[in-house]
Amino acid sequence: MMTGLEALERLREGNRRFSTEGLERSGITSQTRRKQLVVGQEPFAVILGRSDSRAPAELIFDQGLGDLFVIRVAGNIVAPSQVGSVEFAVEQFGTRLVVVMGHSKCGAVQATLDELQRPSEGRSPNLRSIVTRIRPAVETLLESNLREDPAALMQHAVRANIRASADHLRHGSAILEQMIRNEKLLVVGAEYSLESGGVDFFDAPSATQ
Repeated sequence: MMTGLEALERLREGNRRFSTEGLERSGITSQTRRKQLVVGQEPFAVILGRSDSRAPAELIFDQGLGDLFVIRVAGNIVAPSQVGSVEFAVEQFGTRLVVVMGHSKCGAVQATLDELQRPSEGRSPNLRSIVTRIRPAVETLLESNLREDPAALMQHAVRANIRASADHLRHGSAILEQMIRNEKLLVVGAEYSLESGGVDFFDAPSATQ
């Protein structure tokens, strides 16, 4: 199994192919590959990303069947089920990299900002639970000058939410925390640009570290 840094570089290389239309997908979804995976899987990275049709992790990173363990949820929030899914992947498959990936113009983040500024009465309790989880990461931004610049506010809010989710994984699980402490797991945050197709791993170490 590759290290966290090796896995991170593989994702970077795949995204470079995706964002420049240099995809190399021949064979990675073939019948032969499907048969190989019947007996088991060894995903090299866990991606906790958004439930958005514009941001499929396997395509964004130019990976195929069996390469990524993908968890998709609105707002890339971290609830107990997401923590448990990550714990399962790193313990069961030996995966050494977890990426929390949000994206530009995140609808769940925008909904949270809207709710904080103009509270609604009719929101579904289930949708409200997503807003409640995002709220602590973004509400202080509304007390700053960013409140006067909606575009900048949104950009900062998306990253603040990603950082909060990554931090939750780093410190909200005794299993994951011990693995990080023992340098057996790397958890990083990343933002996918809907406009460019590129992914910015904005709190990740370089491959040379």
